[in-house]
Amino acid sequence: MLSSLTKFILGFLLAIAVLIGGGVAVALYFMNRTGIAPAKPIFSNDSPSVKAQAPKTTEPGGGKPTLKPGTQAQSSPSSTSTPTESPKATPSPKPLPSGAYRGRVSWAEGLSLRSQPNQEAERIGGVGFNQKIIVLEESEDKSWQKIRLEGSEQEGWVKAGNTEKVDKQ
Repeated sequence: MLSSLTKFILGFLLAIAVLIGGGVAVALYFMNRTGIAPAKPIFSNDSPSVKAQAPKTTEPGGGKPTLKPGTQAQSSPSSTSTPTESPKATPSPKPLPSGAYRGRVSWAEGLSLRSQPNQEAERIGGVGFNQKIIVLEESEDKSWQKIRLEGSEQEGWVKAGNTEKVDKQ
């Protein structure tokens, strides 16, 4: 009789231990799942492919027009009568305002484009690493820069020190 009572008590305690252990394991699993940060969302204005939409006909500073497929470049002037295609005139880029200069983003993670020169301002876009920009002005305390994305009309403020000048004017 004592052995069957002992078996019952041990079986009861073992069942309670299995239930408690299973409950703790499930609780730990769900707590760890909620601790994982979700994947960073990707927006169309954050993608570096956005800057590749505008076709480029000349290299910056190069001044050499690109040839269309099927045309040949002449290595020396000659008096041949074969017609060659003249380079098309490209619309000149908008002249820079006084005090503005061309630059690029030097911060590896890219920058947030803000509507006002402060951290709490609305985020209106993003600028990728090495993306070409035009620095228009600086804030009075020199901690923010107003920029325009090159090849776009989008303007906004970025934290100063994360861009670098690319050409001397």
